[in-house]
Amino acid sequence: MNNSEAILLLEDGSTFSGHSIGAEGFSVGEVVFNTSMTGYQEILTDPSYDSQIITFTNPHIGNTGVNNEDMESLKVHASGAIFRDSEILSNSWRKNDTLQNFLKHQNIVAICGIDTRKLTKILRTKGSQHGCIMSGKIDLKAAKEKIKSFDGLLGADLAKKVTTKSVYSWDKGLTDIYQENNEQSEKSSFKVIAYDFGIKQNILRILKDLGCDLTVVPADYNVDEVLKMNPDGVFLSNGPGDPKACEYAIDNIKTLFDKKIPLFGICLGFQLLALASGSKTIKMKFGHHGANHPVMDLATKKVFITSQNHGFMIDDKNLSDNVVPTHISLFDNSLQGFEVKEKYAFGFQGHPEASPGPQDINLIFEKFILSMSKRKNASK
Repeated sequence: MNNSEAILLLEDGSTFSGHSIGAEGFSVGEVVFNTSMTGYQEILTDPSYDSQIITFTNPHIGNTGVNNEDMESLKVHASGAIFRDSEILSNSWRKNDTLQNFLKHQNIVAICGIDTRKLTKILRTKGSQHGCIMSGKIDLKAAKEKIKSFDGLLGADLAKKVTTKSVYSWDKGLTDIYQENNEQSEKSSFKVIAYDFGIKQNILRILKDLGCDLTVVPADYNVDEVLKMNPDGVFLSNGPGDPKACEYAIDNIKTLFDKKIPLFGICLGFQLLALASGSKTIKMKFGHHGANHPVMDLATKKVFITSQNHGFMIDDKNLSDNVVPTHISLFDNSLQGFEVKEKYAFGFQGHPEASPGPQDINLIFEKFILSMSKRKNASK
């Protein structure tokens, strides 16, 4: 156990003392809370958490260690992490290392041994705050300066920060992460271009298993080059930051609208679709971060358990006329899904790839497949 002292300082002056469970040094970011009881490795490696410090409300984190299969990207993207308790013992047949060693190797500053319930109440009452974790040599004055120098997420284009630097193909399905050289069961039926705004690998695995031939491109990849690939559909991924800052992506989507190419957006991609349609987005007080959020299908009234991770939302008071709502949150009635009139385009705010329910919302992916099939048949 690393027993070196650590502190968490919030912009409102609240200070929490604990001890380090990661690298020594400091981290600064927007402090948010996640209510998930499982999936901590997937959460930490989700690029959508770039520039954020994650508070885990579940007190028991790290019990199963970490492994090579549950990575949603190649590294931890969260700026820091906050835990109630450190792992005393971790055990799993899939375990490759402990959470503490993982955080150290990833150079992530993290704190444990603080009252995360009190912290969460502050964040719920006052909203997400800028904060700084400092471990090893503690300097409160320096921590305050770090917080002041943090620009925050409003107006921040973080998609360009986390996106791939080059175009690549993806050919691994869900079974491939456990079985090497797994033979593809069926020929790919749809050519899909995935815009990477911070894409999670499990999204790609699911699309691959549904028969998609996947090419992943950078966030600001020229749309004319995408059109030259003659895709059956374009996927718009999740990602961090303010959607309004991604003007290049919004312009690309408008071009794809004109070509009537099937579009499917998740999280940030969902918000970008809305902006391209003429709707507006706003910053949320403390966001939605968890794996137990009920969402209702407005057509069927069926309720799904969903995973959520977003700090921005579509302003339902400023929806354009061509947007048709399809899903709402039962927590706060915020818009969770929509279709675009007369286009093969739709989006979903939550994360169906995170397996909430565990497969409640998988039909969202199947809807994309159906959309591409309809477009193919219509063009014959």
